[in-house]
Amino acid sequence: MERRRTVRYFSSRPVSREVIEDCLLVAGSAPSGANLQPWRFVVVSNPDMKRQIREAAETEEREFYHHRAPAEWLEALAPLGTDEHKPYLETAPFLIVILGQTYGVLPDGRKVKNYYVTESVGIAAGMLIAAIHNAGLVSLTHTPSPMGFLQSILNLPVNERPFLILVVGYPADDATVPVISKKSITEIATFL
Repeated sequence: MERRRTVRYFSSRPVSREVIEDCLLVAGSAPSGANLQPWRFVVVSNPDMKRQIREAAETEEREFYHHRAPAEWLEALAPLGTDEHKPYLETAPFLIVILGQTYGVLPDGRKVKNYYVTESVGIAAGMLIAAIHNAGLVSLTHTPSPMGFLQSILNLPVNERPFLILVVGYPADDATVPVISKKSITEIATFL
């Protein structure tokens, strides 16, 4: 797992749906508040829909990079080489939109409040990233802000909110990743 890296350069090489389904089953096994499993995964492979998502995401990202982001945030992003251009949203074979459900709906139409939605969906997302890595694939967490455009593109119900877009596939042959380091054990943990 220490070899896992975020990739921004994807190959269009196909990935089998069965592999994605297996990874989603791992994510679906995550612990959740009251075991209500307040998540849903929308797997997008349709080229037209991926194009719509890219166009909408790039509109939000242009606004972020040129008008909303404070200078210190842009400075922190600079070593990663990110900008408003997101071609991987169309190149990668799959976009997995991870959704948090504020409430569930029973078969009889009654609403059930979900607890610890953000925490539960975050754990499921982490498990999905690990499963994708262990399947020999790469991923990128993409979180344009705001993500309201996904509501209409994906025709989402009102109780579901986008948590993140996970871009999934194989790395491009010429893919590069920035040289980064991670914090040491003494920086991230305290043993008492």
